[in-house]
Amino acid sequence: MSTNESSMQRALAAARGVFATLALGANVLFFCLLMVPVSLVKLAVSYRPVRRVIDRMLNWIAMSWIGVNNAWIALVGNEGWQVSGVAGLRRDDWYLVAANHQSWVDILVLQKVFAGRVPMLKFFLKRQLIYVPVIGLAWWALDFPFMARRGGMSSTRDLERARQACEKFRLIPTSVINFLEGTRFSRDKHDVQRSPYRHLLKPRSGGLAMALSTLGEHCHRLLDVTIVYPHGAPKFWHLLSGRVDDVIVRVEQREIPADLLGGNYASDAQFRARMQEWVNALWAEKDALIERLLPKAPAPAA
Repeated sequence: MSTNESSMQRALAAARGVFATLALGANVLFFCLLMVPVSLVKLAVSYRPVRRVIDRMLNWIAMSWIGVNNAWIALVGNEGWQVSGVAGLRRDDWYLVAANHQSWVDILVLQKVFAGRVPMLKFFLKRQLIYVPVIGLAWWALDFPFMARRGGMSSTRDLERARQACEKFRLIPTSVINFLEGTRFSRDKHDVQRSPYRHLLKPRSGGLAMALSTLGEHCHRLLDVTIVYPHGAPKFWHLLSGRVDDVIVRVEQREIPADLLGGNYASDAQFRARMQEWVNALWAEKDALIERLLPKAPAPAA
């Protein structure tokens, strides 16, 4: 490739990135402002039938926001995604979703993959994100669970927040997603944890268990999602500039064992052990799948 061609490609990527940044900013501002009056009604009214209508309105606004995001993601490029396992999903059902986590791009990838196939994804978020201007209010109005993730008493409060959020999810079909590692993967974090997995951090089962205990009567299936970036986890700018064209997403629908649907994670040590054992087994399978999907390094020359 000549220097002129390379410069032209960089300039084109930068132009796509500027366009997508403006589209994303305008999209966030418009739909979050649209949510404000609806959110104020939600704050003021606790009558359940009214709250159910309000929640459906908020979800419709959020799904419209996701739809616009999906449009600019496709418009700037980002083609060639390999997605499997999404056949047979329903928008009128409840789902728990567990996924590995490597980049902020993961969130938009998941929203694009599941848009129109399942109810809106509700994420477990770090508590600090509630203070993000404009969008923090939107996350609160949509009942996203905010977690401190500091251990000790904070862990107990996190589980209670998860329970309270999941109680609200009983009102309308919802998809609750949990990045079980609790943070984005990096090799440094992997080494500090001494993780037994090659491509994953150690999973945490508390948030998932609380969601199960609250939504168990509605939800009996886990969507086990594996996200692989064959050429390394992208930065958000790569998505904006249309350079995320090598994503592999594998979705497996798993039946949740009956003995994990009604336990008390906070007080039952045996139940905690069973839940963590099940999650660890899922993670071992996921780690092996990632190893198979990643490109193999060429053998050294003899």
